[in-house]
Amino acid sequence: MTVTARSLKNYQVEIDAGSHHFISDEPAGIGDDAGPSPFDLLLSGLASCTIITLQMYARRKNWPLEKVEAELDIRSAELRDVDGIKRRSSHIHISLTFHGPLSTEQISRLSDISTRCPVHLTLMGDIKITHTVSNLEKPPPGSPTGA
Repeated sequence: MTVTARSLKNYQVEIDAGSHHFISDEPAGIGDDAGPSPFDLLLSGLASCTIITLQMYARRKNWPLEKVEAELDIRSAELRDVDGIKRRSSHIHISLTFHGPLSTEQISRLSDISTRCPVHLTLMGDIKITHTVSNLEKPPPGSPTGA
């Protein structure tokens, strides 16, 4: 799975994800509010995966889950560890509402299943991010790398 993103005007980012094409941006006042913010997209991915996982499970079990609503919120703080190194700590809260004539046991099981979607498991796991950089343009003559 690959997502491609390109900068547009101001802070807008054009995103291609498979056959889907959309724009991400910062809210008005910082950006142009032309699309969801990067954190909105992160939370949207988790919400979508959670709801899809719950629907798949309920359908397999033939449970009367008619609809799922999810509200997500993220709070982040910058902390310093004992060595004085800055670390970011984040907390995502998910509030789920199940619609349909479900038993108490079914609701409890769905609550448990909601923590098992692939995006949730990825975010809770040991994530490593690597990157490479390339420059398609030659540096101007006389610049430190253009000698």
